[in-house]
Amino acid sequence: MLILNAKDVARALPMDDAIEAMREAFSSLSNNQALVPPRCHMNITDHAGICLVMPAFVGCGETDQALAVKTVSLFDGNQDRGLARIQAAVTLFEADTGRPVALLDGGTLTAIRTAAAPGLATDLLARKDARQLAVFGAGVQSRQQIVAMCQVRPVDVVRLFTPTRAKADALLVDMKLQFPHISWERAYSPREAVQNADIICCASTAKQPVFSDADIKPGTHINAIGSFKPEVVEVPAETVCRARIYVDSVEAAWEEAGDLIQPLRLGLIDQGHLVGELGALAQGEIAGRQDNSQVTLFKSVGIAAQDAVAARVAVSTALKLGIGQTVDW
Repeated sequence: MLILNAKDVARALPMDDAIEAMREAFSSLSNNQALVPPRCHMNITDHAGICLVMPAFVGCGETDQALAVKTVSLFDGNQDRGLARIQAAVTLFEADTGRPVALLDGGTLTAIRTAAAPGLATDLLARKDARQLAVFGAGVQSRQQIVAMCQVRPVDVVRLFTPTRAKADALLVDMKLQFPHISWERAYSPREAVQNADIICCASTAKQPVFSDADIKPGTHINAIGSFKPEVVEVPAETVCRARIYVDSVEAAWEEAGDLIQPLRLGLIDQGHLVGELGALAQGEIAGRQDNSQVTLFKSVGIAAQDAVAARVAVSTALKLGIGQTVDW
């Protein structure tokens, strides 16, 4: 069995490859070529955590099949222990025999594949001249979101807002080294972050909207990936009501996306308000942005098909490059 730690996964799954992997994963989902059972939720209330088990099989042809199971835990108290909030492992199986062939660091894989989905959505939906980016949150996911946005648009300004100044400053220092040509700014209010933004990425742990609808300008594209519970939202209902909305999975969105479920329950939108799934958009089955003044929104709760395809791509690349450790099984 091949073992890929965090550094191995980062080398074997660069963002451009991850975005293409998401194109395959979402297209397969929309084509009914993926088996994605509802994920199992376990609330670990004693430790302010949740554990999710996410299996998936993607069958895009004999050479592109992927079978994987991810176990991911999110524990709010981990930061006080010097640990990442998200802990995860992905097991990749041989699609035609079920034989386990690889074990991957799931935290890194999750961060990359989660950011790659909005990367694909932004490539398909944001204005071609989009250059200014607003980011909410300063964790690992925010870093990857920035990398994904820079992969698909010529970003030259990034404004970061997070209540924790130390985390914001640390992220900005790191990102300046990686992207020295970009102007990096710490926003001191949500309004300062979004008022000139062409793209907004919400990757926070907030339970209430992180910005005001009145502050976003026409033509903005928004990615919302921080929440996956019906009672949690990042995007104001007013924005949801006027935006052209795409999701990773329609079924999963109406089960877990509080940004959409809450306006639905209030009677502000109906289920027909969603344009459709990202996979259908990627294949040209549904239309994207209609004009440069339209606000577009991609809402993602994360689906296991992403992990399966990302793991298959990472393992294939790792084998070619000689990355990772092989152990007897």
